[in-house]
Amino acid sequence: MAGPLSHIRVLDLSRALAAPWAAQNLADLGAEVVKVERPRSGDDSRAYGPPWLKDGKGADTTDSAYFTSANRGKKSITLDIAKPEGQAIVRELAAKSDVLIENYKFGDLERYGLGYGRLKALNPRLIYCSITGFGQTGPLREYRATIS
Repeated sequence: MAGPLSHIRVLDLSRALAAPWAAQNLADLGAEVVKVERPRSGDDSRAYGPPWLKDGKGADTTDSAYFTSANRGKKSITLDIAKPEGQAIVRELAAKSDVLIENYKFGDLERYGLGYGRLKALNPRLIYCSITGFGQTGPLREYRATIS
């Protein structure tokens, strides 16, 4: 049975904690979620273990249980958004998406041409959700939230 959000496409540019979990909830409700990860290292939360996901023989893998649970039900691609080719693919995906979820530090996606204004111009109906540690305004907006 299709979920209530089966007609929704989500572009997931998130990593670490809150934003991947938010996108995972949309996937659980039936949305098509396309997660973008960095080449080679992927999402930071792949390393948030133990516990680690086990392989078919019961041995630990390099993927944490948290990463697996917060990214279930998603499609996954790797792109280097620091390169023009990766930026072009993100813009192409955003043009075809209903929702974009990201949790980059304030201004980071803007410097790659992937900020709200640029993507909204490509897709006026795009819902752009930015989850940051310190918000988009105020004196701490440029700080990165960290896990201690």
